Amino acid sequence: MTATPQSRREIPLEEATELFGPGDSYLRLVCSRLGVTAVYRDGWVIFSGPQEAVDKAAGVIDLLHESYTLTGRAGEMVLYKALDFPAPRQQGVELAVPGRAGTVLPKTPGQSEYIRAMRESEIVFSIGPAGTGKTFLAVAAAVASLRDGLVDRIVITRPAVEAGENLGFLPGDLQQKIDPYLKPIYDALNDTLSPARLRRSMENGVIEVAPLAYMRGRTLNDSFVILDEAQNTTLTQLKMFLTRMGFRSRVVITGDITQIDLKPTTSSGLVKIQGILGAVEGIRFVYLGEDDVVRHPLVQRIIAAFSRYSAPEEQ
Repeated sequence: MTATPQSRREIPLEEATELFGPGDSYLRLVCSRLGVTAVYRDGWVIFSGPQEAVDKAAGVIDLLHESYTLTGRAGEMVLYKALDFPAPRQQGVELAVPGRAGTVLPKTPGQSEYIRAMRESEIVFSIGPAGTGKTFLAVAAAVASLRDGLVDRIVITRPAVEAGENLGFLPGDLQQKIDPYLKPIYDALNDTLSPARLRRSMENGVIEVAPLAYMRGRTLNDSFVILDEAQNTTLTQLKMFLTRMGFRSRVVITGDITQIDLKPTTSSGLVKIQGILGAVEGIRFVYLGEDDVVRHPLVQRIIAAFSRYSAPEEQ
């Protein structure tokens, strides 16, 4: 009689509650999704079922355990992405930041490639749908580089055109005008830096957040420079931005070419520049997809549904 394949992992009792979830809900989800059974006994979780399935279940537990060890958390989002991305994570692609995010781990193969690209290439384009971590990982990489002394400052910019408004028509001073456009960036900075350090860094110019129009005429040396929402830039604006790059600097450009707010949409520089710079040495393009979405699982399904949908006016 052939024995049922098993795979086991040692999980100390004090960690089991966190890794298995409230009322063992995480463990039950792993079993139902993968078609395996699980028993926890004497500090070991034992999975039984088809060989490929039990190996995958053990891989999920490994990633949950790694996340818990490095960040002190193993929540639902880690679980869902571990179910889709159970292979052991490549070492050396984590980002250590001083804020509440702690150690930032890639949750998908695409995110691993993105982090490696930002370490290996001086200019990186990250193109993908909402929720794939484009902005957050770029900010985390910038903060990690600043912390490690690889750069002296961080400069983050984005075009202010999402709502179809001109900055001059918005109420308030310059900072009040641009803050609504830059809120996603501030959210990422608040996660990767302590509030006090972020405030000091912005006051002394170590971190600068500004609209794209204010980049003209500058040379950015010793900087980690991020252009967010680049799908809403023209080719001329992109050229202007890229030529701001100075010595010992790194540049990351992020965008979602399915959410272009320029009129006409064909004027997006991010679409055109792929054919212009795709073969240039030192520049890397990383494409993230719906499998890299790390928001609520429904977001991934929404993006997939829209990608299948073709509106009549787009035909």
